Amino acid sequence: MKYAITLGDPSGISPEILVKSADKLPEKTYIIYGSIQPVEQAEKITGKKIQLKQIKNPEEAEEPGFYIIEVVRGNFSPGKPDINTGRAAVKYLERAVDHIIEKRVDALITLPISKEHVMSAGFSFPGHTDYLAYRSGTERYIMMLACEEMKVALLTTHIPLKNVPEAVSRADIAGFIRLLHRELENKFRIKNPLIGILGLNPHGGDGGKIGTEEIEVIQPAVDKLKKEGLRLEGCLPPDTAFVNYRKYDAYLAMYHDQGLIPLKMLCFKKAVNITLGLPFIRTSPDHGTGFDIAGKNMADPSSFISAVKMAVKLAEETKPD
Repeated sequence: MKYAITLGDPSGISPEILVKSADKLPEKTYIIYGSIQPVEQAEKITGKKIQLKQIKNPEEAEEPGFYIIEVVRGNFSPGKPDINTGRAAVKYLERAVDHIIEKRVDALITLPISKEHVMSAGFSFPGHTDYLAYRSGTERYIMMLACEEMKVALLTTHIPLKNVPEAVSRADIAGFIRLLHRELENKFRIKNPLIGILGLNPHGGDGGKIGTEEIEVIQPAVDKLKKEGLRLEGCLPPDTAFVNYRKYDAYLAMYHDQGLIPLKMLCFKKAVNITLGLPFIRTSPDHGTGFDIAGKNMADPSSFISAVKMAVKLAEETKPD
């Protein structure tokens, strides 16, 4: 199997992370979509080497090892992002997505991009996930953060907090939970998973006294799906929902910080961002471009290593017989 890795913003910490990770990843076939210069620069910064073989298409990668398809030639400087680094990050991603949609590679791991700089370069999507959904024709998808101890899916993602109640009220929560349940069974091989469904308001609305979304929207969806045989608990009061986290196979949080603060407290540096619902495996590390520390040999590759290992595990466990 072949694993595509997009380099992300070449002026961020991604090249350093890639080089630092090379001797810590499973022995598989990895194809980097990026530029050679920032990787060579990262080798000098870190004092580490990655044996890269330059190829023009995935079919040339016949044995385990690291290969690179140089999508853009450039001279990029650590910690100095601009429209050119944003444009390069977009081109890396576009080429890799072409190949995974054509089934020339088997899974996709994306290193971080800068929303500001890719959008200044003409990219019309707020991030990787929306672009991947658009390219693959996926209407319903889920952002889930996971580590060995916990999995948290998000009903809403990168929207202002003031917009969350309306978004929750408009969401097809039942359809969202069905997809989460199916992906946990199919991709993670969890038979009949137990999912904890969080409420939106403090104390789960306290019977409607401090919010009615639980009564009007969330609980009816939970009750409906429980009658269909899904194992769900909720609405769980958000302030105590994570006390017994080992009990649940996954949680569904109503908004970004509600779910990700406890997860990151438990497994920061190990968490992996996984997009569920796509017709292929996609993971990414749970951090950003790190422009402030780029070039200083301070970048921690742990989350990227976890993201690669997760992609390998999911791809190999779901590959056709």
